[in-house]
Amino acid sequence: MIAIIAGVFFAADDQTVVVTIIPRMMTDLNVGVTELNQVSWTITGYLLGYVAVMPVMGRLSDIFGRRNIYIMGMLIFMFGSVGTAMTASMYWLTDSETLRNSYFHGPLDYIVNATTTVEWVVVTRIIQSIGAGALVPVSIAMVADIYPTGKRAMAMGLIGAAAEMGAVVGPVWGGMVTKFLDWQWVFWLNLPVAIIVLLGICLSFPDGKRIKGNIDYVGATMVAGALCLITLGCSSLGESSSYIYIYFTLGIACIVGYPFLAARISNPIIPLVLFRNTEFVASNIVNILYGASLMIALVTIPLMANTILMKSPMEGGLILSRLTIAIPIGAVLGGILIKNLDRRIPSIVALVMCGSALLLMQYWDQNIKDPLMSIHLIIAGLGFGLIIAPVTLTAVNSGGETMRGATAGIITTSRFIGMTLGISAIAAWGSGRFKNLLLGVEVPMLTAGETTTQMSTRLDEFQSSITGIGVSIFSDFYQTAGIICILAIFPCIFMKSESASY
Repeated sequence: MIAIIAGVFFAADDQTVVVTIIPRMMTDLNVGVTELNQVSWTITGYLLGYVAVMPVMGRLSDIFGRRNIYIMGMLIFMFGSVGTAMTASMYWLTDSETLRNSYFHGPLDYIVNATTTVEWVVVTRIIQSIGAGALVPVSIAMVADIYPTGKRAMAMGLIGAAAEMGAVVGPVWGGMVTKFLDWQWVFWLNLPVAIIVLLGICLSFPDGKRIKGNIDYVGATMVAGALCLITLGCSSLGESSSYIYIYFTLGIACIVGYPFLAARISNPIIPLVLFRNTEFVASNIVNILYGASLMIALVTIPLMANTILMKSPMEGGLILSRLTIAIPIGAVLGGILIKNLDRRIPSIVALVMCGSALLLMQYWDQNIKDPLMSIHLIIAGLGFGLIIAPVTLTAVNSGGETMRGATAGIITTSRFIGMTLGISAIAAWGSGRFKNLLLGVEVPMLTAGETTTQMSTRLDEFQSSITGIGVSIFSDFYQTAGIICILAIFPCIFMKSESASY
């Protein structure tokens, strides 16, 4: 169990670790501030691969065995880590006169040039994400294999806590490593940890049962392609680009076309029979709404701290940490509570906590202070954590033994779909709302005969107007996130305690 938890923590940690090393990375790659959109693909690319492979790898673990897919995922992750660690650190190949004058000087120059580009980092990060995306759903399925139905609750809570804690620790770990070492060591240090986790899995986890059947390669491609295209479309919202329509059109075409393909084969990569199960559908709807609300909160809180409360980025991160640290605590509590309670009870309580806290946060302005701020953040964080175990357990139990990998992959993916929709809503709706509120607000310019005092007064009024607009936008974000949580209570009602089998 320790090895499984470590693997989940590991995958989540690497998802966010680049946040604090991007400035160093930009310097080494000679990327200017105006080219920040290129570097942002080190995060977007990781998210794409991470989300796209989850449902596919979960199902493949049903066919090839959990341990085999886990090992494969970890090896792919290690390979990608080595690639990223090589970035801007291969100059020694051409610094050596012997190597430079050898027959291999051409290929060596190519390696050095290739590894000093943003494209190299993006590609290697995507490779990493493909491996990491396999670890989370397979780990959840492993837990379901190890523990019988009545004893999975606490284990699911620990898995959820590990995933949340990994995402929280990632930026801190990146900052600590780069304080003493080059940023590339963030990825070199992945290797010894990965080896220890692999040894733990190989020694403690049996190969397990497998189901017979051919692999649905076409279906896997359609599912992964649909997730990639829709994620790309969502991440492009707010931009004036025709590619958005292409992404969404092709992504929706893959989704619409997949059921027709799956109905004609005996072993589809995503079994359609799962979507006839009310519990499974309900838990995924809850997870999508939960993910959207969580992402809106994660983005809005530090942004408001930086712009309205005039806090530094570090202070904004510390304010957000009151919510993020509470999430893994809530996840463990959720695992404990559902051992003896109907899974709907802690789920509904969690959504009420999140919704209430976020709806109260809509009244935050530039004068918000502790302890009220911390109370709202901690309540929201505990709620966001409390719901993880009951929702995950409901989905995994609803699929039966032969579909645990598939259910684990889909329930994990649904949360990230929700998070993608949440960030897209902020990007598209937020920018439009800001432009509308700015109408009629003019930048004060010094006019003839105006005194310095008068100009200063008009500047203060302008700043007050901008602050008020910002507060209004952030209030709308919190209100929307809170309403989403309250709406999630309805599908939550259909998450019955009984599990289904096929």
